[in-house]
Amino acid sequence: EVQLVESGGGLVPPGGSLRLSCAASGFAFEHYAIGWFRQAPGKEPEEVSAIANYNGEIYYASSVNGRATISSDKGNNIVYLQMDSLKPEDTAVYYCTADTHFGILPQEYDYRGRGTQVTVSS
Repeated sequence: EVQLVESGGGLVPPGGSLRLSCAASGFAFEHYAIGWFRQAPGKEPEEVSAIANYNGEIYYASSVNGRATISSDKGNNIVYLQMDSLKPEDTAVYYCTADTHFGILPQEYDYRGRGTQVTVSS
């Protein structure tokens, strides 16, 4: 059974940082792409970042480019998303996704975790 479990969300002031984690199990991690997307209330889901474990390809949305770093720990099947210089508009539920194909749209991924809430507010 494919499982994706997100953690690391929380309340952080503007300008702060968070590191989100996605613990994966139930599939051949090294053959998958892992993506992070977010969805704020009343807004369309947005792919934030993605990494292909099989070739190292990485994507960042323009909205987070320069403020986000995605990395993959293949030994422990965990993907991290480091978010710095957080802004109130980064507030959303962040979801981890997985698929054998690398994509930059949330709907391109077959599997999704339950999400972790990130709130940026003073």
